[in-house]
Amino acid sequence: MATLRERKNYREAIMKTLYEATEGNRLLGVTGARLRDDLQVPEQDLAAACAYLVGEELITVDWAQGNTPAMVMLTHRGIRLMEAEEEERG
Repeated sequence: MATLRERKNYREAIMKTLYEATEGNRLLGVTGARLRDDLQVPEQDLAAACAYLVGEELITVDWAQGNTPAMVMLTHRGIRLMEAEEEERG
């Protein structure tokens, strides 16, 4: 299982990847397989990170069998968080 630092890094990477891939459009999503492959995240760590982000109301997930994320989308709250971070960076 991942360390706390790894779990935080996975969650941040998922949010950043979703935001960039969807250009902040909550009607678009990214497949769990693409996130897993692009980020090189183990399957169970991806599922755990997605479950955490769902709990924070930052993403929504369509779950496949075996608690595998099939499709992942940003929520309005998630988009606002990523836009605020983008504004802070300039």
